[in-house]
Amino acid sequence: MSAPSTGGPRVYHGLAHREGTGWIAGMTPVQAFLVIAACVPALLAMSRNRWSETLGWGAFAAVVAVLIVVPVRGRPAFRWLADLIMFQTGVLMRWSPWQSRAAAGLAGDRTEPDLPGVLSRLEFPDGPEFHGSRVCLIHDTAEGRWGATAKLTHSGVGMLSDAECERLAGRLGSLLAALGHREVVDRVSLLVRTVPDDGTEYEVWRSRHEHPDAPDLARRVTDEIDRDVASVSVRTELFVTVSGTEEALRRPAKAAGGGVAGRAYALYRLLEGVADGLRGLGVQSVTWLTSTGVAEAIKTGFNPATAGALSYRHLVRPDADGTVGLPISQAGPALAPAPAARAYHHDGYSSVSYAVQPPESGTIFGSLGPMLAVRTAGERRTLQIHYEILSQAAGARVVRSDRFRHNVLIDAKAARGFATTEVDDRNRRGSREQEAAVAAGHAVVRFTVASSVTVPSDWNVEDHAARLENDSSGRFRLLRLELAQDSAFVAAALPVGIGLPRQKRAFDS
Repeated sequence: MSAPSTGGPRVYHGLAHREGTGWIAGMTPVQAFLVIAACVPALLAMSRNRWSETLGWGAFAAVVAVLIVVPVRGRPAFRWLADLIMFQTGVLMRWSPWQSRAAAGLAGDRTEPDLPGVLSRLEFPDGPEFHGSRVCLIHDTAEGRWGATAKLTHSGVGMLSDAECERLAGRLGSLLAALGHREVVDRVSLLVRTVPDDGTEYEVWRSRHEHPDAPDLARRVTDEIDRDVASVSVRTELFVTVSGTEEALRRPAKAAGGGVAGRAYALYRLLEGVADGLRGLGVQSVTWLTSTGVAEAIKTGFNPATAGALSYRHLVRPDADGTVGLPISQAGPALAPAPAARAYHHDGYSSVSYAVQPPESGTIFGSLGPMLAVRTAGERRTLQIHYEILSQAAGARVVRSDRFRHNVLIDAKAARGFATTEVDDRNRRGSREQEAAVAAGHAVVRFTVASSVTVPSDWNVEDHAARLENDSSGRFRLLRLELAQDSAFVAAALPVGIGLPRQKRAFDS
């Protein structure tokens, strides 16, 4: 929800809504069952007047309840224990280290992906021709989703006025609502990542335009400027990934001929609408990526140093069809050792990834920008927002359930003589406003925000992680996704549409 504008920027409240809040005193049914089971021995001892046993079992039940209910850095203690066991099992069984087939000297099909971790569940079939090229489809075999990725060109929002930012925010909301009404594409992921500019494009341009009779002094001055400026230059890459479920695509895909081509045609019918909506947000160009484009986007995500060589090849040997380039089989890292608990190491780089949590006090459009402010030349920062637009029926169920839960909670407190808090009243008002908005035709959108910082592996990644935390301090809370840094890196830095969990409470606090 957003507060109405009174001359200043629009403030968005209620973004820190916690998904999957339990009905039983805030606990899920599983948590409530475990807490009750822990209390049973104490209650039995009490019924038999065995007070010493009651005291002992009561202390045990209190400890168990704290471990189950109280979150520590986003997860209850039992969840931490389960995650730690799975993490250590993967390390001890050597399931976590990764080496690509090419690095091992093994031959493989150029069209067969060779990717680590959660990326191994993805397939990248080529769709039929679309505006002169074959768009690469991203098939998530685990969640049954089909999507496509586009590379965008945008001038940014840092220099826009409040009115312009509000207009863009309104158009973004309209774009998401329009997608929700179509009920085919329900997820949109926007990725922004900085790229250390190695000056490849400038060098190619200069080699083509340099005059052979230029004075030596002019050459020396130009070289000095290049050394001073190019070493600290930073570019920005922007990607969008849209995807829909197999259930939503099955019927239009069958009407379009079925198979991969049918699903591609069903997606193509929406891609033009998505591109038009993005142009309304100030995007200058939308290029839907072929398999080589997706492979290079993933490769440069793992290894930013490869961007220079790939860019040079495209500049000196242009490929209008986008069919010649890095094969999808070489998109992954050559080597990724077993991930540490607090960082992920890949191809000579180290990354730290976070879940970004909005503040209770609200935020404004464009407030995530400072998190992309690179502090040191050679550092890379990424920010990815994953949206899921719920259908009208699902959105109505969600807001109705929230409103009912908040009303029951406040009524129960009032009936037992407990005072309600301002948070209770605010939640109830917010749930009623959301229900009214959905009844008026607006959509409910789930979202997650992930961010990461990547530096060469011989740098101290903790220093750069601390700088990212400093830049978000006072605006957003960063939750370091410990024991899951490899998956968090995918959610924060790679344009493949992975990051919004289908299961509830996977990224919540």
